[in-house]
Amino acid sequence: MLVIGITGGVGAGKSSVLKALKEHCNCKIVLADDVGNKVKEPGQKCYESIVRLLGKEILNEDMTINKVKMAEKIFANTYVLDAVNKLIHPAVEEYILKEMQTERKKQVIDVFFLEAALLIEAGYIPYLDELWYIFSEKDVRIKRLKESRGYSEEKIQQIMDSQLSEEEFKKHSDVVLDNSNDFQETYEQIKKECLRLNIWKD
Repeated sequence: MLVIGITGGVGAGKSSVLKALKEHCNCKIVLADDVGNKVKEPGQKCYESIVRLLGKEILNEDMTINKVKMAEKIFANTYVLDAVNKLIHPAVEEYILKEMQTERKKQVIDVFFLEAALLIEAGYIPYLDELWYIFSEKDVRIKRLKESRGYSEEKIQQIMDSQLSEEEFKKHSDVVLDNSNDFQETYEQIKKECLRLNIWKD
């Protein structure tokens, strides 16, 4: 089983790439953001610690964590943000590594795709066979984010500034897929890389 990381800046089109991979590969796709939400659910690894740290006022009536209330608490205080990250990041890593181990034992899939904007910063490179960087021109990303998410130019710039530069992404990546133009062009690049690794199914 191959383990391939999929990363890229906001608005690069990682979801579209993953959709094509899901259709044409015998694979499992894990999104780090989804795992981050999962470990905060009642009964999961981080739930009790987060509630203790932030207080019960962040809870919904059904005792699940309210993301908006949690975000308000976190971003008002860098110390609290750091403390929450120290709870969540190790739990996410543990969950993902267990998933990889489980799939290796099952020997059913050909490839395990792990998607995260912060794959490099979070230290996942040693667990990957390859890292694929989804690149898109900045103006294309801005246009997509305005249209699909209704973000302001200011918000988009803030997010982009908080992420790695194009040079930094490329430095750590084995494969760069250019998703700036028509998706058919991207699709051909994806197909070429998958055929190279013998993981493409028509």
